[in-house]
Amino acid sequence: MHYINMMKSKRLSLMIVFALLSAITEVKSQASLSPVKVNLQLVSDQLLYPTAFAAPNDESGSLFICEQKGKIRIIKNGKLLAKPFLDFTDEVLMMNSSDEMGLLGLAFHPKYAKNGKFYVYFSKRIPKTPGIDHQSVIREYKVSAGNGDLADKTKSRDVLVINEPESNHNGGDLKFGPDGFLYISIGDGGAYNDRHGTYGNGQNLNTLLGKILRIDVNSTPYAIPKDNPFIKVENAKPEIYAYGFRNPWRISFDRVDGRLFAGDVGQNNWEEVDIVTKGGNFGWRVREGTHVKFPNDPDPKNWINPITDYGRSEGISVTGGFLYRGKQLPELSGKYIFGDLMGTVWTLTDVNQELWKREKLSISREPGYLQIYSFGEDQYGEVYMLVNLIEEEKGAIYKIVPGK
Repeated sequence: MHYINMMKSKRLSLMIVFALLSAITEVKSQASLSPVKVNLQLVSDQLLYPTAFAAPNDESGSLFICEQKGKIRIIKNGKLLAKPFLDFTDEVLMMNSSDEMGLLGLAFHPKYAKNGKFYVYFSKRIPKTPGIDHQSVIREYKVSAGNGDLADKTKSRDVLVINEPESNHNGGDLKFGPDGFLYISIGDGGAYNDRHGTYGNGQNLNTLLGKILRIDVNSTPYAIPKDNPFIKVENAKPEIYAYGFRNPWRISFDRVDGRLFAGDVGQNNWEEVDIVTKGGNFGWRVREGTHVKFPNDPDPKNWINPITDYGRSEGISVTGGFLYRGKQLPELSGKYIFGDLMGTVWTLTDVNQELWKREKLSISREPGYLQIYSFGEDQYGEVYMLVNLIEEEKGAIYKIVPGK
């Protein structure tokens, strides 16, 4: 994720420049136009920098949205509740000069309807340190007894705490897998060229940075699943499920077959979407997308190519999405919906080749520039977009619905 808190004028300038560049280089685009037409149905435009979305499997139909500064808001019966579900802005680190920290992830325990537990991923200042020194924290909370619209701040525990060397590339997503374990996406720690360590953090199994982790939160402290791939590898962190990521910004599971998808933000040239497999090496920093980035680094063995990548003529920062399994858009069934911060939305179709077929989704909506921060999926498999409305300087959530 890039540029979340830029000044309005800078954001507009960036959008205009990108639009001109796209028009000039459109002929080089790899993506054709999808025949499927959709609309964006406004759910609420009264949010502030919405970063993450989750819907508990409790039949309530409520939608929970994270705001970057440290609030979780509820949309209940189609209306945004005035009182936050959780407000811990006093603990969340978000600085005007650092646009990738804050409240970044939310996941409800698979048994939330019974145990009331949910998990957040946020940035926290390291005590008695200056500036951007901070930690990424995964914390467990519980819902208040007798009030499903309010979290109990007195009942919490920090599950995992990770020191971050820079202000950016925090990753920040949380998802429970079909195996009941919690999956965590963590960026490479920031800085240009993943410069921490000899060959960066992405390829270093002795750090949690630049990885997707898998842990069992049903014990205190958390446990390591017995089949995690690096348990028996010397000096490797046992929490690691897959590695070689720069900034995996949004992960999701296919609710039918359990495949794990990730959008990984590139550095200069290429954005990518991966199907994440246990023990897999996804190439960074040696590779960016399907392309060699640092040819003098040791070539990672058995690295895995993405299912799509795209260049700077089409976007600047990928936002991972969901494989559509809802019922309102049958034409999109089994297609992966994802986007770019600059506002474009695509679908990916598995055509039994290494690279999936990518098509630009035709969307009818009100005019204006928007930045796509995140996608969300409700308990019925319908897909939503969390965006920042540039000209109005506010956040919104839209539901993707059939076009007219």
